[in-house]
Amino acid sequence: MSGLMTLALLAVTAAGVSSSEMSDCSYLSLLTHLNLIQTDSPLSIMRPVKNWTTTTVVSLDMLLFGILEVDEKSQTVTTQVQTQMSWRNEFLNWNSSNFCGIKMLTVPRNMLWVPDVSIQEDTSDTGTIRNSPLVTLTSNGWVSASGRQRLTTTCQFKLYLFPFDTQRCKITFGSMNYDAESMILRTINSQETLSSVSELIMITQGEWELLNMTIIYDSLEKQNVAESRLIYTVIIMRKPMLYVINLIVPLFYFLILDLASFFIRVEKLSFKVTLLLSISVLLLLLQDMLPSTEAKLPLMASFCVWVFALVGLSILEAMLIDFLLGFDGCCGNNAQNAVNNQEVEIQLEGNTDPSAAEERGHLGPVMKPSEVELLMLILEEVKVARMETGRHVKDDRKPGRYTRLAQIIDSVYFVLYFLNVVGYLVYNNVEWLGSYVSNKKE
Repeated sequence: MSGLMTLALLAVTAAGVSSSEMSDCSYLSLLTHLNLIQTDSPLSIMRPVKNWTTTTVVSLDMLLFGILEVDEKSQTVTTQVQTQMSWRNEFLNWNSSNFCGIKMLTVPRNMLWVPDVSIQEDTSDTGTIRNSPLVTLTSNGWVSASGRQRLTTTCQFKLYLFPFDTQRCKITFGSMNYDAESMILRTINSQETLSSVSELIMITQGEWELLNMTIIYDSLEKQNVAESRLIYTVIIMRKPMLYVINLIVPLFYFLILDLASFFIRVEKLSFKVTLLLSISVLLLLLQDMLPSTEAKLPLMASFCVWVFALVGLSILEAMLIDFLLGFDGCCGNNAQNAVNNQEVEIQLEGNTDPSAAEERGHLGPVMKPSEVELLMLILEEVKVARMETGRHVKDDRKPGRYTRLAQIIDSVYFVLYFLNVVGYLVYNNVEWLGSYVSNKKE
């Protein structure tokens, strides 16, 4: 009898143990063990450390999914990013062997304390932030939270090398309430890993290309209190082919056409005015691209202004040449008309037709031959004197002087124009290459 009772007691004990093991295999039993069933748990409001002097290390990784928009006028960059945060909660750890090997648990985000990490350069609205409603909890107490955001950040652009520029935009993470003694920010993976993964998963880049991402661990002093900061520097480079085709090539082509216009004589002024109007249209396009707050004039803008000024001076030179040619033609015509008029008058006065003399003889007294010869000699001398005077006038108003002056001015201006173009292009390229190399080194 006693043997039967012993067997029954062992069976009941085994059933209880089996029942206990079955209940421990549920997530509910684990939540009960971690005291996460209560809705007003202090774990959701207090920093999860057993000693308040313990510093909470928050690891934060950021991945870049796409470069959506870069606005040079408003100095902002819109990107699609994903963040992954992890920290240790000293109150939430368990032995996985006691709960059927459960090593990971997902709980609602509002049940646990989450670091108040924000982005300093963020200008996007709250509707673009999509934080995961759940956080992951591991058996050793590490908590992971992820989120995705359409992020719009401010960025100070350096557009001196536009459109061959490379921009460095900072994304600074920091806590709004905790100092560096309470919470510090670090990363899970290295900057090389994060850059490589971002390049692989990049969905869209537009006219920009991701070169690299660097990470800086920094601290900021505010009212004698240090705050930990994590700075991601996103280095992006513009793809310049569109601007080369739409701006640089047309401007250079207009410059070549203006140089070639020195070899034409018909409708030269109207041709140059048309070139100037075309350059003005390109300047309007450039105005919509570049901000007006740039401290140093970009090389592209200075190139446009330089071409505009050269074509403007070329128009003034063409107007001067046209004036000299017209003035020379006017003076030549006046001198020729004066000489022709004098020759006609001399011919009329020197007319000695015998029949006319006979008619005048019938009307008046007959002159003696000696008197007639004397009068003819006087008329010949007067005729010669007037012819000499006409030649002097013709020499003084000799046509072609202003034409030669116009040709000299045109030739000298063409040489100066060509030397100016070559010198500026060489200097501009050397300066651009120097700035580009120094920017690469930075």
